[in-house]
Amino acid sequence: MYVVVGGTGHVGSAVAQTLLDEGEAVTIVTRDRERAGAWQQRGAEVAVADVHDVVSLREVFRRGKRAFLLNPNADISSDTDREERETVRCLLEAIEGSGLEKLLAQSTLGAQPGKECGDLNVLYELEVGLRNQPIPASVIRAAYYYSNWDTMLEPVMKDGVLSTMLPADLKLPMVAPEDLGRVAARLLRAPIEQDGLYPVEGPERNSPMMSPQPSLPHSAGRFAST
Repeated sequence: MYVVVGGTGHVGSAVAQTLLDEGEAVTIVTRDRERAGAWQQRGAEVAVADVHDVVSLREVFRRGKRAFLLNPNADISSDTDREERETVRCLLEAIEGSGLEKLLAQSTLGAQPGKECGDLNVLYELEVGLRNQPIPASVIRAAYYYSNWDTMLEPVMKDGVLSTMLPADLKLPMVAPEDLGRVAARLLRAPIEQDGLYPVEGPERNSPMMSPQPSLPHSAGRFAST
């Protein structure tokens, strides 16, 4: 059994669907009970649990052998650094005594120590926490999501202008969340002793001035061990 935290999101759903397509048993962890039915129809088990409920989350982990961990985004109206550090703490506490044999967590390409840099710092702390516990663990560091442009498609099609705070000519490593999920599923199914840090990006780097058209296929995820 594979346990997928955040299984109703872009990346988590791709992880779960890939595993199901491979004939694996999957438990989706979600806070959204309304989405449970659709996953059950696809053949997954569903656990409705809040990541802050460490006891309940640990019980869900005990159902499986391997788990995909994703630190959920905090409400932007809150102190996001504080809230996301708390969810990291809860995830790390919940895997203690879970009996899991392998972990895979999602991080970001820019993960680094420091303060007031949002996910870059918080996800680095998740990486450190996983290194300092006994269960074999791998980390995928994700590039910038193509889907970050999704909310801009309507105004771009209407006005022909893409509004962004990024420099127009800044080429970014990018990846489609669906491809990231497929790479994650592959690593989850890999031998226990295969662990490490895996940066994941698509085959091309794009700038806001050169962003891909929505009709183009998703990036083909590629990864390299460091």
